[in-house]
Amino acid sequence: MHADLVDWPSIAADDFPLPDDMPASQLVGELLAMLVSPDPEIRDDYAYTAASRWITGGHFDEILEALGDTAASRFTHPEVQARTFAPLILCSVLTRGHAVPGLIPEEAAERWYAGFSAWYPAEQDTRGWDDSLGWLHAVAHGADATAVFAKALPDRRTELLELCARRMTAAQVDYRYAQLEEARLARALTRILQAPGLKREQATGWLTVVAQALDGGGPGPLPIWAFNTFATLQSLHLHLARGLADEGVPPHAEAVAARTADLLRLPYYWLA
Repeated sequence: MHADLVDWPSIAADDFPLPDDMPASQLVGELLAMLVSPDPEIRDDYAYTAASRWITGGHFDEILEALGDTAASRFTHPEVQARTFAPLILCSVLTRGHAVPGLIPEEAAERWYAGFSAWYPAEQDTRGWDDSLGWLHAVAHGADATAVFAKALPDRRTELLELCARRMTAAQVDYRYAQLEEARLARALTRILQAPGLKREQATGWLTVVAQALDGGGPGPLPIWAFNTFATLQSLHLHLARGLADEGVPPHAEAVAARTADLLRLPYYWLA
C-alpha cells in the first residue's frame, strides 16, 4: 500500500475518522511506515496522531501485540525519529492493554520493556526539537513511557525510577534541556511514585543513583548533564509539592522532596 492511497490531509481535517475500506493490518502497515518519516507532518501530525487515537480506541486490538513488537524493534533503528517515536506508540498500546485486562500478555510487555530500558538511558541524540525533523523529544517521550510501563509492570516500579535517574544523569550528552524535558521527567517520576504499596525506601532509593553521579563535583563550569539533573530535581520538587491534577500528591512525597532538596543544596548552598 502506498501513502497516496490514503488522503491523510482530509482524514486529519475530519478529526481522524477510521477509514472503513481497508483491513486493520494494512492500515497499521501504512502508519508504521509513516512513523519513520523524517517529515514531521507525515510522522507526527498524521501518523502518530491517527495511531494513538485508533489504538486507544480499540480499532487495532487483534494485532496489538504485533504492533507493540514492531514499535519496540525500533529502539535500535538508525534514524533518530524512528527511535524516539517508538515509546509513544508503546504508550498507546500499553494504555489500551491496561484498559482491557488480558489483551496484552505480560510477557509481551516484558519484551518491550527490555528493549526500552536498554535504549532510554543510552540514547545520545536527546534534542527536543530539530528545525528539519520537528519534535524528537527522546527524553520526554521516554519519560511518558516509564509512567505507562509502571502500570503495566508494577513489579518494575523501582527499576523505572532508577531508569529515569540514569537518563537524567547520563554524562554523554551535549544537549541542555530546552523544551521542558525536565518537567516531563518530573511528571513521570511523580506518576510512578503514586503506585500503591510503594515503600518509603523504594520511593527514595532511586535518588542514590543521582547522588552517586553528582558525588565529586567541584569548581568549574557546570556540565550539561548536571544542569539537566538539577533542572529535573527542581521540577520534581514542585511536582511533589503541588501534586498532579488527576492524581494528587504521592504517598511519600514529603520524604522524596526532602531528599531532593538535599541534592539541590549542592549547587544552591544558600537554601535553608
